[in-house]
Order: sequence, then structure tokens, then C-alpha cells
Amino acid sequence: MPRLLAIMARLRDPDGGCPWDLEQDFSTIAPYTIEEAYEVADAIDRGDLPALKDELGDLLLQVVFHAQMASEQGAFAFDDVAAAICEKMERRHPHVFGDAAVADADAQTESWEAIKRAERTAAGDRDDSALAGVSRGLPEWQRAVKLQSRAARVGFDWPGPAPVIEKLHEEIEEVRAEFAAVAEKPGDPDAQQRLQEEVGDLLFVAANLARHARVDVGAALRGANLKFERRFRAMEAMAQVDGVRLQDLALDAQDRYWARAKALE
Repeated sequence: MPRLLAIMARLRDPDGGCPWDLEQDFSTIAPYTIEEAYEVADAIDRGDLPALKDELGDLLLQVVFHAQMASEQGAFAFDDVAAAICEKMERRHPHVFGDAAVADADAQTESWEAIKRAERTAAGDRDDSALAGVSRGLPEWQRAVKLQSRAARVGFDWPGPAPVIEKLHEEIEEVRAEFAAVAEKPGDPDAQQRLQEEVGDLLFVAANLARHARVDVGAALRGANLKFERRFRAMEAMAQVDGVRLQDLALDAQDRYWARAKALE
């Protein structure tokens, strides 16, 4: 860690540092931080431990970068970040570092949330909603699941997946109706706004269905993306072998290549 911290400080040194690193601030680095977290998840999905090692290093660099910029402003340093998370982990695990006891993982989750609420109250946060503390900075699909999970804790939840699936069908029909409305009034901003809202409702219910299935929405969507990419690249390869380009083919001909690519799996 001292070597990494020294490298970051050197990169940010106005006297001989890296011009690109010197131009950055918290807001410009934030997207890279998010991207690196996703690349860690991708390496885990692929079961690639050497890549995971590299990606964890990239993610750690993001923490060091933010800490260095904060240190330059006199706000905090890397040691403060490390100390803060150490204190938080000990505080939120009293069954490990104290005398408390929990029966199982579910009880630990309840304890964790109770401690977080107490921390927010101590910090002056008077929001006592069941939804308090769900970050607005999360990816929206993840925030949707967290909001639904919080509501479920107070009993506001469907009893199982069947009514969620029914609701999903209902939302699909509402989206279908709004598409028809947009077609009748092309260019109407109100019609387009209603369509956007209905698509949002559809995605929100789909996230809820994933929660009931105990499926991680991000992992499921990453898997779907990888599957699509794999099959589409296979389509391109087949077309190339046949001496044609996909973009020159009608949709039904492209679909036949898709069926072939799917059959190979």
C-alpha cells in the first residue's frame, strides 16, 4: 500500500506528475470507479481469477485516487478511509466483535439494518421511512430491488411470484396501448412520456420478479448480454463463411442464422 499511495501522489504532483491525472476531479473519476466495479463482477462471472486479481487492483486504484484528491484538499487521507471502514465493520458486527448474538444470516441482516438506522439517526437524519437510506446513486435496477425489499419488510409485497407474473402481463398490455397511442400521435411529447412511464413500470415489475426468484438482476442481465453477444458473433461468422454480410440480409434470413447459432449451444 505505501508503494501504491506513493505512485498516486507522484502522478498528482504538479511538479512532474501526469497531465491527465492532474486534470481529474471526483466527478470525472467517478465513472471509472463504477466501471471498474463492473469489471470485477465480470471477472467473477467468468471465473477468471487472474483477471479478478487485476481488476481488484484497478478498483483499489480508484479508492486511492479519490483519497489522494481528498488529501490534497485537506479533507481526509487514505488512512482515514481505512480506519472508517474498520470502525464501521466492527460496529455493525457486534455478534463477532462484541457480546451480541444472532441466530442466522437473516437475523444478521436485520441487525445490520437496525444499526444503520441508528447511525442515520445519530447523524441527524430524521427520515424514519422504511425506504430511508436507499442510495440514489445506485444503478436504477439495483435501487428498484432495494426499494422493493425494504417495502417487503413491512409486509408490502406480493405473496409469491404468480401475482408478479400477472402484473408483468398487465404492464406489457399497458406498454402495448401506449405504443399505439404514440403511433396515432407521432411527435406528441405527452404520449412519449406516458410510454416511457409504462416501460419504467414494466422494468420495475421485472426487477421485482427477479427478486422473488432470488435472482440477481445484474448477474441475470450480464448473462443475457453475454449470450446475445456470443450468438450474434456466431451469426456473423456463419454469414462470413457463406460469403454474405448480415446487413445485406432480410430479417427472416438473419433469423435463420440466429437459429443456427442457438442450435450450436
